[in-house]
Amino acid sequence: MPYQGYSDYFEKKLIISVATTGGHHGKEANPNLPEQPEEIARDVAACEAAGASMVHIHARDENGEGTKDVARFQAIHDAIEEHCDDILVNFTTGGGGIWSREERIAPILQTEPRPDLATVDLGPVNFGQTRTAVNTREQNEEYAQRMLDTGVKPELELFNPGHIPEMEHLIEEELLEPPYWCTAIFGMQNGTPALPRNVINFADNLPESSEWQALALGRHQLPLTTMAIAMGGHVRVGMEDNIYYRKGELAESNAQLVERTARIADELNRPIASPAETREILGL
Repeated sequence: MPYQGYSDYFEKKLIISVATTGGHHGKEANPNLPEQPEEIARDVAACEAAGASMVHIHARDENGEGTKDVARFQAIHDAIEEHCDDILVNFTTGGGGIWSREERIAPILQTEPRPDLATVDLGPVNFGQTRTAVNTREQNEEYAQRMLDTGVKPELELFNPGHIPEMEHLIEEELLEPPYWCTAIFGMQNGTPALPRNVINFADNLPESSEWQALALGRHQLPLTTMAIAMGGHVRVGMEDNIYYRKGELAESNAQLVERTARIADELNRPIASPAETREILGL
């Protein structure tokens, strides 16, 4: 739910999502970042044991390059099914400016079993000097409708507050079912600045029946996810967003980042949601 103060968060279960791989930096940035299906699945299993109840999946080819090949997503999903107990699987539809609209959603529609969730990027975002992921309203309506038709829950990625009206539009068009699962993203190139007051502002402006998690890049990951825990929100951590454990020290694994989040949650009296409890929170 949108931020309502500190009085009622103590009993609320915390969803910890982990983004293990991403679609940009690879082992050249941190050699511990997993890229291949078995490697990803083993890492995800350790994250689940540490407290993560959801994993956000990007696929890489045999050379470590990003891909939308359905077979690679299938291989990752199959490996996770083999190595993990019950963690929720969330596929990306990102990659605007690289892959076509149909290529981006194909893994969600063509893998079996389908993922539990998949992302919908609610508006434009810049990458570097020349690339923009456009993410039009028309595209987002299509993605939301196709996910609704196939029983995959959207994760709404909001890169700045101007994307909240796009979320409201999808609700008005009855393309989303409550509770709405939202990711508030901080520190992207032309996204919301990673400032504490912006976390409160973002959460306070989300529609009713929203469940939200904070995603913050690099050095902002730890302080802003900790703030989200204290506010009754949820969190996403992992090497897609941050390759360091602390300044100058590369993360040893994604599980190391999840373990720290779970320790902080315990200190702040937030119980950790199991995968089954996460399904209940999100209406799956």
